[in-house]
Amino acid sequence: MNPDQEYVLKTIESRDVHFVRFWFTDVLGHVKSFAVNPNELGNAFEEGMGFDGSRIAGYVNNPDQECDLLAFPDASTFQVLPWRPDSNAVARMFCTIRTVDGAMLERSPRHILARTVERLAKAGYGASLAPEVEYFYFRDSGGTELLDQGGYFDLNTLDSGSDLRRDTVLTLEKMGIPVEYSHHEVAPSQHEVDLRPTDALEAADAVQTYKMVVKEVATAHGVFASFMPKPRSDCPGSGMHVRQSLFDKDGNNAFFDETDSWGLNLSATAKSYIAGLLKYTPELSLLTNQYVNSYKRLAAGDSAPICTSWGSAGRDVLVRVPQLWANKEGGRFVVLRNPDPACNPYLAFAAMLSAGLAGIQEGLELPEQKEACLLDATPLPTNLGEAIDLFAQSALARDVVGDAVHAYLVEEKRREWQDYQQSVSSWDTQRYLEVL
Repeated sequence: MNPDQEYVLKTIESRDVHFVRFWFTDVLGHVKSFAVNPNELGNAFEEGMGFDGSRIAGYVNNPDQECDLLAFPDASTFQVLPWRPDSNAVARMFCTIRTVDGAMLERSPRHILARTVERLAKAGYGASLAPEVEYFYFRDSGGTELLDQGGYFDLNTLDSGSDLRRDTVLTLEKMGIPVEYSHHEVAPSQHEVDLRPTDALEAADAVQTYKMVVKEVATAHGVFASFMPKPRSDCPGSGMHVRQSLFDKDGNNAFFDETDSWGLNLSATAKSYIAGLLKYTPELSLLTNQYVNSYKRLAAGDSAPICTSWGSAGRDVLVRVPQLWANKEGGRFVVLRNPDPACNPYLAFAAMLSAGLAGIQEGLELPEQKEACLLDATPLPTNLGEAIDLFAQSALARDVVGDAVHAYLVEEKRREWQDYQQSVSSWDTQRYLEVL
């Protein structure tokens, strides 16, 4: 038994933990869980805990023939859940999913990201990611009634979410997830919490935990929190901008070069990485923006990117290269701005890291700064249907997620797109019913 596992067992005894929840994520990004008696953990660390995987979205090809899977808890992710009682406490651990013969489940999103991290390591790099996650508070889950009329960085009676954000940040820190910023966002009742940079797998785990914490704290305050990308037509949507940088084997920032002739302190590696993001983001958009509603945020005039532009100043570019702290090695990073908080973070992070790495390995050259969408810029998909078609034809997408997950997502999302196209909305009836 390793030290992390020994720590788990000691903490369970000292903190009166009576339930340990095993967390894992399905292909669509939903957290799944089952509770384990602490007495079973010794065996679980060694042999895993069996469960029926036939109803976990994307995990098996034939639910009638394939169902038994094993969850191996990752002791390094152990945390007591602060929103549950101290007596008879509840803890959680993220899990590695294996087949009954002990092989890694290739369809597991967490494994897909871990595999991407391994590919980066073989190329000589480690990754650091910092998600900036936006969301809305609403009066309840039955509608989109706003709690305030506040705006960007407001700190007064307009910002009724201050106490909720405070409790959210404190809860995250209790769970070992450090927060860098938290503030009211542009839209009324919209908020943002920015997580500190960490490695890719920890960042994805943190996003899943963060979303759970936000919703739990909101419920405790008698309101509802939503990560829907575009919940109201009269408000900007919610994004999940991701700050990212690579480090070499010696721990040096591979994106930093103070001799950069462009004056941006960007290394040749960073420029090729950005070029990879520009080239491949359109065909990987199904992983960063996976719902019909995602593309209602990615619309002109909504401070969200609509094409493969980049720059250091514009707020609607796909890739932003901030100049604040750019003269320091640790401050040289780039920001991908199209992802939204409804994505599966494991698959989204695997996609962007793979796109950047492809840019490096292909030696792609970054064009001069283009703050706006020029004629030669590639447009991002304007709807889920376009995103599916690009993803279906993408060799890189298939390489990132594997053939089985690629096929599953294409089929599942085409079904969702067809359902949407066949639905009749209030917009249709309001616009056409009386006049046609």
